[in-house]
Amino acid sequence: MLSNLRIAYVLLLITKISETMVSTSISEESTVLERSSKSFLKELVFELSGSSLLWPCESTKHIYIQSGRYVPRNVIITRAQLQRDIMYVALPRYKHGVPFTLGKIQLTKGQCITKIAPYPCWAIQEEGNCQALQSVVDIKLDHYGFLWILDVGIVNTLEQPIRRCKPKIVAINTLDGKVVKSIDINNLLTTASRLQFLVVDYGSNGKPFVYIADAGAHSILVYDIAASKSYRIVLPKATSPITDVLYMVLTSPGTGNSTLYFTYLTSANLYSIKTEYLRMGKGGDGSIVSVGTKPYGKQMVLLGADGGNALFFRYKGENDIYLWNTKTCFKISNLQEIQRGEDCRLTTQILPGHKHFMWALESNFHDFISERTGCNGASIVLHPVLQECDD
Repeated sequence: MLSNLRIAYVLLLITKISETMVSTSISEESTVLERSSKSFLKELVFELSGSSLLWPCESTKHIYIQSGRYVPRNVIITRAQLQRDIMYVALPRYKHGVPFTLGKIQLTKGQCITKIAPYPCWAIQEEGNCQALQSVVDIKLDHYGFLWILDVGIVNTLEQPIRRCKPKIVAINTLDGKVVKSIDINNLLTTASRLQFLVVDYGSNGKPFVYIADAGAHSILVYDIAASKSYRIVLPKATSPITDVLYMVLTSPGTGNSTLYFTYLTSANLYSIKTEYLRMGKGGDGSIVSVGTKPYGKQMVLLGADGGNALFFRYKGENDIYLWNTKTCFKISNLQEIQRGEDCRLTTQILPGHKHFMWALESNFHDFISERTGCNGASIVLHPVLQECDD
């Protein structure tokens, strides 16, 4: 799929510069193509900032600042979903002063700093109101237009954690912005639970399932939306010696038989389980498979998938992006470096969407955690992933 995205990018460039190249020489054509390529790509880079929120009026903004409910440097985007030229974003309340935890952005080509608006409205963002969203850590937009939200209910997790409400899954119909589902998942949790990522899956019968990474309890939580059933799949101890970040990525060949790939950051191996087992609440009897050992003994950060068989990842502390076709063996020769990153930001997610590209969400989250971002807060960028590294 990535090659198709690259072709689409080149075709757009050719269309954009065709008139310019009519009367130029071969060397001049090359120069024009390079300049137009850079210009076109620059127009598709979106800079995001916690200091660029969309307020109902200046007086409201002033009240939030004076009361300490808005501290721009404490706002960061960690997860996103794309729907045409609209971007939905999760802004976890890791620190105090985050006025809303779920946002919406209109992606306008060439716009310098993009405004972030609360989604679907201000009323649903009220901290301390358990009917509202407390701290959204992950979101997923399905092919029906429903936005699924993982709200952990805990705020100020990087300062002094406060449990405002019980964790819940919320579904919003993006056609009208109305909440169509709110699911209490407290019965699935233990005292050690620490929820991190959410995946939405549809079976061949069209029924939706939600999978949640519970890193603290060493589990994958499964919720059958249609039947209102839930399971907690306890992972084998061999999957990780300690509990840190539990990454999950779903791949699907388009036949309804999807596979969930998962790994702890410090685990030596990558693991998988077919979702047909998850839907039945089965996690034993050989259903969890060790896909292979991570290359060079490095720690892997799973970034996302393309909706098919391509899985994207990077190594901890590095921003070069790699692709693995999950139909091939998990070994070094099948891991393709596709884009070299910059030093100041790290990719937190790769996602499909806008203009048929794969997109990378980057930020200096490491600086955000260690209070090194300055008064303007984290540096956050969304840009297309373009294959630039040859084998």
